[in-house]
Amino acid sequence: MDDLKVLEFYNSSNTNEIKSFNNNIDSALNVKLDYNKVETDTGWIDKMELTIPYLDNILRNPNRFIVNEEDVVKIELARRITVESIKHLSRNTNLIQDYDKKTGDVRPSKILNINKEESFNTYENRFIYSLIKNMQFYIARKKSSGIQDSFCKDNKFLTYNGVTKVGKENVNISLNLKSEKNDKLKGNNIEDRISNLEVKIADLTRADVYKSIDKLHIALVTSPIKKTNMILKNVNFQYALDLWNYMQENIDENGTNVKEKKDYNDNGDLKKYIDETMMLNYLVMSSLNKDSKKEEINKEEVSEKLIANMVSKVLDVNESLSEEQLKNIVSKQYAVIKYKNIENDMEIQRRFKKHLNEYIKKVSEAELI
Repeated sequence: MDDLKVLEFYNSSNTNEIKSFNNNIDSALNVKLDYNKVETDTGWIDKMELTIPYLDNILRNPNRFIVNEEDVVKIELARRITVESIKHLSRNTNLIQDYDKKTGDVRPSKILNINKEESFNTYENRFIYSLIKNMQFYIARKKSSGIQDSFCKDNKFLTYNGVTKVGKENVNISLNLKSEKNDKLKGNNIEDRISNLEVKIADLTRADVYKSIDKLHIALVTSPIKKTNMILKNVNFQYALDLWNYMQENIDENGTNVKEKKDYNDNGDLKKYIDETMMLNYLVMSSLNKDSKKEEINKEEVSEKLIANMVSKVLDVNESLSEEQLKNIVSKQYAVIKYKNIENDMEIQRRFKKHLNEYIKKVSEAELI
Protein backbone atom coordinates (compact mmCIF):
# COMPACT_ATOMS: atom_id res chain seq x y z
CA MET A 1 0.00 0.00 0.00
CA ASP A 2 1.58 3.29 -1.07
CA ASP A 3 1.38 6.59 0.84
CA LEU A 4 -1.59 7.93 -1.15
CA LYS A 5 -3.64 4.80 -0.51
CA VAL A 6 -2.82 4.96 3.19
CA LEU A 7 -4.26 8.46 3.37
CA GLU A 8 -7.31 7.42 1.38
CA PHE A 9 -7.85 4.46 3.70
CA TYR A 10 -7.53 6.66 6.77
CA ASN A 11 -9.90 9.32 5.53
CA SER A 12 -12.48 6.79 4.38
CA SER A 13 -12.52 5.05 7.76
CA ASN A 14 -15.30 5.40 10.31
CA THR A 15 -14.80 8.78 11.98
CA ASN A 16 -16.62 7.63 15.11
CA GLU A 17 -14.15 4.81 15.55
CA ILE A 18 -11.24 7.23 15.12
CA LYS A 19 -12.66 9.66 17.69
CA SER A 20 -13.43 6.91 20.16
CA PHE A 21 -9.96 5.41 19.77
CA ASN A 22 -8.25 8.77 20.33
CA ASN A 23 -10.46 9.87 23.23
CA ASN A 24 -9.97 6.67 25.20
CA ILE A 25 -6.32 5.93 24.45
CA ASP A 26 -4.13 5.37 27.52
CA SER A 27 -0.60 4.53 26.49
CA ALA A 28 2.97 4.54 27.75
CA LEU A 29 6.17 4.67 25.73
CA ASN A 30 9.49 3.68 27.28
CA VAL A 31 12.67 4.68 25.44
CA LYS A 32 16.11 3.23 26.03
CA LEU A 33 19.17 4.66 24.29
CA ASP A 34 22.71 3.31 24.39
CA TYR A 35 25.14 5.46 22.42
CA ASN A 36 28.93 5.24 22.39
CA LYS A 37 31.12 6.84 19.76
CA VAL A 38 34.91 6.57 19.89
CA GLU A 39 36.99 8.50 17.39
CA THR A 40 40.64 7.69 17.97
CA ASP A 41 43.21 10.20 16.78
CA THR A 42 45.34 8.58 14.09
CA GLY A 43 46.91 11.76 12.72
CA TRP A 44 50.21 11.00 14.43
CA ILE A 45 50.31 7.53 12.81
CA ASP A 46 49.67 9.05 9.38
CA LYS A 47 52.41 11.61 10.03
CA MET A 48 55.01 9.04 11.07
CA GLU A 49 54.17 6.71 8.19
CA LEU A 50 54.62 9.62 5.79
CA THR A 51 57.93 10.78 7.31
CA ILE A 52 59.83 7.50 7.82
CA PRO A 53 60.94 7.17 4.16
CA TYR A 54 62.49 10.67 4.35
CA LEU A 55 64.31 9.77 7.56
CA ASP A 56 65.64 6.70 5.80
CA ASN A 57 66.96 8.94 3.00
CA ILE A 58 68.81 11.08 5.55
CA LEU A 59 70.38 8.11 7.31
CA ARG A 60 71.52 6.58 4.01
CA ASN A 61 73.26 9.82 3.04
CA PRO A 62 74.22 11.38 6.38
CA ASN A 63 75.85 14.73 6.98
CA ARG A 64 79.51 14.32 8.06
CA PHE A 65 82.79 16.20 8.51
CA ILE A 66 86.51 15.37 8.77
CA VAL A 67 88.16 15.49 12.20
CA ASN A 68 91.94 16.05 12.34
CA GLU A 69 93.57 14.53 15.40
CA GLU A 70 97.07 16.02 15.87
CA ASP A 71 99.71 14.51 18.14
CA VAL A 72 103.51 14.81 18.41
CA VAL A 73 104.90 11.29 18.56
CA LYS A 74 108.26 9.56 18.32
CA ILE A 75 109.40 9.28 14.74
CA GLU A 76 109.10 5.49 14.76
CA LEU A 77 105.44 5.75 15.80
CA ALA A 78 104.44 8.18 13.08
CA ARG A 79 101.96 6.65 10.65
CA ARG A 80 101.90 9.36 8.07
CA ILE A 81 104.18 12.28 7.23
CA THR A 82 102.30 15.19 5.68
CA VAL A 83 103.10 18.74 4.61
CA GLU A 84 101.68 19.90 7.94
CA SER A 85 104.20 17.58 9.68
CA ILE A 86 107.19 19.23 7.85
CA LYS A 87 105.88 22.72 8.57
CA HIS A 88 105.50 21.88 12.24
CA LEU A 89 109.05 20.47 12.38
CA SER A 90 110.49 23.63 10.76
CA ARG A 91 108.84 25.71 13.49
CA ASN A 92 109.99 23.38 16.24
CA THR A 93 113.69 22.70 15.54
CA ASN A 94 114.15 21.33 19.04
CA LEU A 95 112.54 18.18 17.75
CA ILE A 96 115.44 17.64 15.31
CA GLN A 97 117.81 14.99 16.62
CA ASP A 98 120.50 15.08 13.88
CA TYR A 99 121.30 17.12 10.79
CA ASP A 100 123.72 16.05 8.02
CA LYS A 101 125.21 19.17 6.46
CA LYS A 102 126.64 17.28 3.48
CA THR A 103 123.44 15.54 2.43
CA GLY A 104 120.97 17.90 4.03
CA ASP A 105 119.20 14.99 5.69
CA VAL A 106 117.25 15.75 8.83
CA ARG A 107 116.57 13.13 11.49
CA PRO A 108 113.86 14.25 13.92
CA SER A 109 113.36 12.62 17.29
CA LYS A 110 109.65 13.43 17.22
CA ILE A 111 107.25 14.62 14.57
CA LEU A 112 103.64 15.81 14.25
CA ASN A 113 101.26 12.97 13.39
CA ILE A 114 97.87 13.90 11.90
CA ASN A 115 95.09 11.32 11.95
CA LYS A 116 92.04 12.23 9.84
CA GLU A 117 88.71 10.63 10.73
CA GLU A 118 85.12 11.09 9.53
CA SER A 119 82.62 12.13 12.19
CA PHE A 120 78.81 11.97 12.16
CA ASN A 121 78.57 14.22 15.20
CA THR A 122 76.83 17.11 13.43
CA TYR A 123 73.83 19.08 14.64
CA GLU A 124 71.68 17.74 11.81
CA ASN A 125 72.50 14.13 12.68
CA ARG A 126 71.89 14.75 16.38
CA PHE A 127 68.52 16.25 15.44
CA ILE A 128 67.52 13.13 13.49
CA TYR A 129 68.77 10.90 16.30
CA SER A 130 66.69 12.87 18.80
CA LEU A 131 63.64 12.76 16.50
CA ILE A 132 63.78 8.97 16.27
CA LYS A 133 64.11 8.72 20.05
CA ASN A 134 61.11 11.02 20.47
CA MET A 135 59.08 8.90 18.05
CA GLN A 136 59.73 5.87 20.25
CA PHE A 137 58.77 7.83 23.38
CA TYR A 138 55.64 9.15 21.65
CA ILE A 139 54.46 5.68 20.63
CA ALA A 140 55.09 4.29 24.11
CA ARG A 141 53.04 7.13 25.62
CA LYS A 142 50.14 6.51 23.24
CA LYS A 143 50.15 2.78 23.95
CA SER A 144 50.17 3.34 27.71
CA SER A 145 47.09 5.58 27.43
CA GLY A 146 45.14 2.77 25.75
CA ILE A 147 44.41 2.77 22.04
CA GLN A 148 41.37 1.26 20.37
CA ASP A 149 39.86 1.35 16.91
CA SER A 150 37.28 4.01 16.17
CA PHE A 151 33.69 2.77 16.34
CA CYS A 152 30.12 3.93 16.81
CA LYS A 153 27.47 2.01 18.77
CA ASP A 154 23.93 3.34 18.49
CA ASN A 155 21.26 1.10 20.02
CA LYS A 156 17.60 2.05 20.55
CA PHE A 157 14.79 0.13 22.22
CA LEU A 158 11.16 1.27 22.34
CA THR A 159 8.46 -0.43 24.41
CA TYR A 160 4.90 0.73 23.82
CA ASN A 161 1.82 -0.44 25.67
CA GLY A 162 -1.63 1.04 25.25
CA VAL A 163 -5.27 0.35 25.97
CA THR A 164 -8.34 2.03 24.52
CA LYS A 165 -12.04 1.42 24.03
CA VAL A 166 -13.94 1.76 20.77
CA GLY A 167 -17.64 1.41 21.48
CA LYS A 168 -17.98 -1.89 23.32
CA GLU A 169 -14.66 -3.14 22.00
CA ASN A 170 -11.65 -3.23 24.32
CA VAL A 171 -8.35 -2.82 22.50
CA ASN A 172 -4.91 -3.75 23.88
CA ILE A 173 -1.77 -2.80 22.01
CA SER A 174 1.85 -3.86 22.64
CA LEU A 175 4.85 -2.96 20.53
CA ASN A 176 8.58 -3.60 20.87
CA LEU A 177 11.05 -1.95 18.52
CA LYS A 178 14.77 -2.61 18.70
CA SER A 179 17.48 -1.06 16.57
CA GLU A 180 21.16 -1.93 16.83
CA LYS A 181 24.01 -0.33 14.91
CA ASN A 182 27.69 -1.07 15.43
CA ASP A 183 29.93 0.52 12.85
CA LYS A 184 33.68 0.54 12.62
CA LEU A 185 34.92 3.95 11.61
CA LYS A 186 37.96 4.98 9.60
CA GLY A 187 41.41 4.48 11.08
CA ASN A 188 40.92 0.85 12.03
CA ASN A 189 43.65 -1.77 12.61
CA ILE A 190 45.51 0.73 14.77
CA GLU A 191 47.46 -1.96 16.62
CA ASP A 192 48.75 -3.40 13.34
CA ARG A 193 49.75 0.05 12.09
CA ILE A 194 51.62 0.79 15.31
CA SER A 195 53.42 -2.55 15.14
CA ASN A 196 54.52 -1.78 11.58
CA LEU A 197 55.73 1.64 12.71
CA GLU A 198 57.82 0.11 15.48
CA VAL A 199 59.43 -2.31 13.01
CA LYS A 200 60.32 0.52 10.61
CA ILE A 201 61.72 2.69 13.40
CA ALA A 202 63.82 -0.26 14.60
CA ASP A 203 65.24 -0.48 11.06
CA LEU A 204 66.24 3.19 11.27
CA THR A 205 68.18 2.58 14.48
CA ARG A 206 70.37 0.04 12.68
CA ALA A 207 71.91 2.71 10.44
CA ASP A 208 75.63 3.41 11.00
CA VAL A 209 75.08 7.10 11.68
CA TYR A 210 72.45 6.35 14.33
CA LYS A 211 74.69 3.82 16.08
CA SER A 212 77.63 6.23 15.90
CA ILE A 213 75.66 9.02 17.59
CA ASP A 214 74.21 6.59 20.12
CA LYS A 215 77.72 5.58 21.27
CA LEU A 216 78.51 9.21 22.09
CA HIS A 217 75.71 9.32 24.71
CA ILE A 218 74.86 12.85 23.72
CA ALA A 219 72.08 14.96 25.22
CA LEU A 220 69.02 14.95 23.00
CA VAL A 221 68.31 18.01 20.91
CA THR A 222 65.44 20.12 22.24
CA SER A 223 63.19 22.81 20.79
CA PRO A 224 63.56 25.26 19.24
CA ILE A 225 65.38 23.52 16.41
CA LYS A 226 68.20 25.50 14.84
CA LYS A 227 67.33 26.53 11.30
CA THR A 228 70.54 25.46 9.57
CA ASN A 229 70.78 25.64 5.79
CA MET A 230 70.36 21.90 5.47
CA ILE A 231 67.31 21.73 7.74
CA LEU A 232 65.69 24.63 5.93
CA LYS A 233 66.48 23.67 2.33
CA ASN A 234 66.69 19.87 2.25
CA VAL A 235 63.27 18.32 1.57
CA ASN A 236 64.04 15.29 3.75
CA PHE A 237 64.81 17.50 6.73
CA GLN A 238 61.68 19.58 6.05
CA TYR A 239 59.51 16.50 6.58
CA ALA A 240 61.53 15.60 9.68
CA LEU A 241 61.02 19.09 11.13
CA ASP A 242 57.30 18.96 10.35
CA LEU A 243 56.95 15.69 12.30
CA TRP A 244 58.99 17.14 15.19
CA ASN A 245 56.66 20.15 15.45
CA TYR A 246 53.55 17.97 15.16
CA MET A 247 54.60 15.75 18.07
CA GLN A 248 55.46 18.79 20.19
CA GLU A 249 52.03 20.33 19.58
CA ASN A 250 49.89 17.17 19.83
CA ILE A 251 51.44 15.25 22.68
CA ASP A 252 48.13 14.78 24.57
CA GLU A 253 45.70 14.42 21.66
CA ASN A 254 43.94 11.04 21.98
CA GLY A 255 40.65 11.57 20.12
CA THR A 256 37.10 11.75 21.45
CA ASN A 257 34.78 9.42 23.32
CA VAL A 258 31.08 10.32 23.53
CA LYS A 259 28.81 8.16 25.68
CA GLU A 260 25.11 8.52 26.36
CA LYS A 261 22.68 6.21 28.10
CA LYS A 262 19.03 7.08 28.61
CA ASP A 263 16.03 5.24 30.00
CA TYR A 264 12.86 7.34 30.18
CA ASN A 265 9.15 7.50 29.45
CA ASP A 266 8.33 9.72 26.50
CA ASN A 267 5.24 11.93 26.55
CA GLY A 268 6.03 14.15 23.58
CA ASP A 269 5.82 13.95 19.82
CA LEU A 270 7.33 10.49 19.62
CA LYS A 271 4.52 8.98 21.70
CA LYS A 272 1.97 10.97 19.70
CA TYR A 273 3.27 9.58 16.40
CA ILE A 274 3.12 6.00 17.69
CA ASP A 275 -0.39 6.55 19.04
CA GLU A 276 -1.44 7.60 15.54
CA THR A 277 0.31 4.62 14.02
CA MET A 278 -1.44 2.26 16.41
CA MET A 279 -4.77 3.85 15.53
CA LEU A 280 -4.09 3.14 11.85
CA ASN A 281 -3.23 -0.46 12.72
CA TYR A 282 -6.49 -0.74 14.60
CA LEU A 283 -8.42 0.59 11.62
CA VAL A 284 -6.79 -2.06 9.41
CA MET A 285 -7.88 -4.74 11.87
CA SER A 286 -11.35 -3.20 12.16
CA SER A 287 -11.78 -3.43 8.39
CA LEU A 288 -11.90 -7.22 8.80
CA ASN A 289 -15.08 -6.95 10.85
CA LYS A 290 -17.94 -8.14 8.61
CA ASP A 291 -20.57 -6.58 10.83
CA SER A 292 -19.12 -3.09 10.71
CA LYS A 293 -20.96 -0.49 8.67
CA LYS A 294 -18.68 1.88 6.88
CA GLU A 295 -19.77 5.42 6.35
CA GLU A 296 -20.50 6.45 2.81
CA ILE A 297 -18.30 9.41 2.05
CA ASN A 298 -18.40 11.20 -1.26
CA LYS A 299 -15.32 12.37 -3.13
CA GLU A 300 -15.73 15.95 -1.97
CA GLU A 301 -15.78 14.91 1.70
CA VAL A 302 -12.74 12.67 1.22
CA SER A 303 -10.89 15.51 -0.47
CA GLU A 304 -11.70 17.89 2.34
CA LYS A 305 -10.49 15.41 4.93
CA LEU A 306 -7.31 14.73 2.99
CA ILE A 307 -6.57 18.44 2.76
CA ALA A 308 -7.40 19.00 6.44
CA ASN A 309 -5.11 16.16 7.43
CA MET A 310 -2.23 17.42 5.29
CA VAL A 311 -2.61 21.00 6.61
CA SER A 312 -2.55 19.68 10.16
CA LYS A 313 0.63 17.70 9.49
CA VAL A 314 2.33 20.70 7.85
CA LEU A 315 1.51 22.90 10.85
CA ASP A 316 2.85 20.20 13.19
CA VAL A 317 6.19 20.47 11.40
CA ASN A 318 6.21 24.28 11.31
CA GLU A 319 3.83 25.97 13.78
CA SER A 320 5.09 29.45 12.85
CA LEU A 321 3.77 29.13 9.28
CA SER A 322 1.38 31.99 8.57
CA GLU A 323 -1.89 31.64 6.68
CA GLU A 324 -0.47 33.58 3.75
CA GLN A 325 2.63 31.35 3.60
CA LEU A 326 0.43 28.24 3.69
CA LYS A 327 -1.71 29.60 0.86
CA ASN A 328 1.40 30.30 -1.21
CA ILE A 329 2.71 26.78 -0.68
CA VAL A 330 -0.61 25.19 -1.64
CA SER A 331 -1.03 27.52 -4.63
CA LYS A 332 2.46 26.77 -5.88
CA GLN A 333 2.03 23.01 -5.63
CA TYR A 334 -1.44 23.23 -7.22
CA ALA A 335 0.00 25.11 -10.21
CA VAL A 336 2.80 22.58 -10.60
CA ILE A 337 0.49 19.57 -10.47
CA LYS A 338 -2.49 21.08 -12.31
CA TYR A 339 -0.93 22.93 -15.20
CA LYS A 340 2.35 21.21 -15.94
CA ASN A 341 2.19 18.81 -18.88
CA ILE A 342 2.05 15.47 -17.04
CA GLU A 343 1.76 12.45 -19.23
CA ASN A 344 -0.20 10.13 -17.00
CA ASP A 345 -1.64 9.53 -13.56
CA MET A 346 1.49 7.73 -12.37
CA GLU A 347 3.47 10.95 -12.69
CA ILE A 348 0.89 12.76 -10.57
CA GLN A 349 1.19 10.12 -7.87
CA ARG A 350 4.97 10.32 -7.97
CA ARG A 351 4.94 14.05 -7.35
CA PHE A 352 2.40 13.75 -4.56
CA LYS A 353 4.44 11.00 -2.91
CA LYS A 354 7.59 13.08 -3.15
CA HIS A 355 6.13 15.91 -1.07
CA LEU A 356 4.53 13.46 1.34
CA ASN A 357 7.85 11.65 1.80
CA GLU A 358 9.51 14.95 2.68
CA TYR A 359 7.00 15.38 5.49
CA ILE A 360 7.41 11.77 6.64
CA LYS A 361 11.20 12.23 6.67
CA LYS A 362 10.85 15.25 8.97
CA VAL A 363 8.62 13.25 11.27
CA SER A 364 11.07 10.33 11.38
CA GLU A 365 13.89 12.68 12.27
CA ALA A 366 12.00 14.02 15.33
CA GLU A 367 14.54 14.22 18.14
CA LEU A 368 14.25 11.67 20.94
CA ILE A 369 14.15 13.65 24.14
